[in-house]
Amino acid sequence: MLSALFFYLFAFVLIASALMVVSAKNPVHAVLFLILAFFNAAGLFILLGAEFLAMILVVVYVGAVMVLFLFVVMMLDVSFAELRSGAVKVLPIGLLVGFIFLFELLFVVGAWVAAPKLVSDAPMPPPSEVSNTRALGELLYTDYVYLFQAAGLILLVAMIGAIVLTLHHRRDVKRQNISDQVARNPETAIEVVKVESGRGLQ
Repeated sequence: MLSALFFYLFAFVLIASALMVVSAKNPVHAVLFLILAFFNAAGLFILLGAEFLAMILVVVYVGAVMVLFLFVVMMLDVSFAELRSGAVKVLPIGLLVGFIFLFELLFVVGAWVAAPKLVSDAPMPPPSEVSNTRALGELLYTDYVYLFQAAGLILLVAMIGAIVLTLHHRRDVKRQNISDQVARNPETAIEVVKVESGRGLQ
């Protein structure tokens, strides 16, 4: 009874916060409602016994992505009036795309049929003495270790590509030159000047 009560509580707050994300006029409020939705989704994962997914959802999405979005939205000087005026122009296209997505979802849900041997062919759950985190780690680093490493390389290439595309060298900005700094010696780095009393450097 208690688990069912928490399930309905988390589910209700999750749906309400998701609706507020798409209906909030202030982007900062939308990001805050999205953080609330992620927390409630993590609560649902805990009720299902998937504590690792709940931890990843809170640490990665709430702790990193959503906080980054919040700081970006708060620091950028965005003219929301211009955004709203531009959104009105593309409203028919947005409604058309939304109806297409709705039709696809209804088609998938209506045509979905469970396989006859779905329950019998389902993988066996891990033993009770092994936690979900340990079972997932053993699976990732044994059977799927190459795919896991490939995913890491893809993310690394994407990160390097983003840095290369956004890095611009401006000539009017002073930058460090490590080779010049290392090659300096006392003769070129220090200049001894004799200053007369009561007079400054010209």
